[in-house]
Amino acid sequence: MADLDALRAEIALTLSDIGAQDVAVARALEEVGPPLVKRDPPGFRTLFHTIVAQHVSTASASAIWGRLEAADAVSPERLLELDDDRLGTLGLTRAKMRTARAISEAVVSGSLDLVRMVGAPSERVMQELIAFPGIGRWTAEIYRMFALADTDVFPSGDVAIREAIRMLDDLPDRPVPKVCDMRADSWRPNRTAVTLLLWRLYCVRTGRRVMGVTDDLG
Repeated sequence: MADLDALRAEIALTLSDIGAQDVAVARALEEVGPPLVKRDPPGFRTLFHTIVAQHVSTASASAIWGRLEAADAVSPERLLELDDDRLGTLGLTRAKMRTARAISEAVVSGSLDLVRMVGAPSERVMQELIAFPGIGRWTAEIYRMFALADTDVFPSGDVAIREAIRMLDDLPDRPVPKVCDMRADSWRPNRTAVTLLLWRLYCVRTGRRVMGVTDDLG
């Protein structure tokens, strides 16, 4: 916990520095305070959890994950033992079954080493992950952010991030991912810090939760 508190303080300082050049970021930081930070261990379990969270609400992802854990179905070996019908009763779609099995087979065979990705170049990590069916930019970016502690991640395809950009800049409409990427360019190489702040802004304004990084908001 102390390490996460120190990291939160470091991110707060980073955001303060960014805010000195970006008044909108400064206003958001003043409004909602520094974001909570979490770290997940690199490996299959964390990547699988991210896959489960694709295209569903935070509440739905949590419920599905709870069923998978209760069935002891969160290891690659166990997943490969279960058939489609069983995985379906636990909440996985056909597409997510396909992705989970592809990742499981690669991990079991040794062709994919998720732990050794720590410290690897971001582009190499992205290329290796998105080569699997069902893993796109968002999933790879979330894994980079929370499991690999990458400090320069900006998941512009995330709906909450796009809505938070609209809030941040008081825009009439939610911007498309390309526009969000352009907006975030000046935040390099610390886009992860602003991403966390944007999620927090979204949660404060809407009362919703995302990614498990706003647990202190009640």
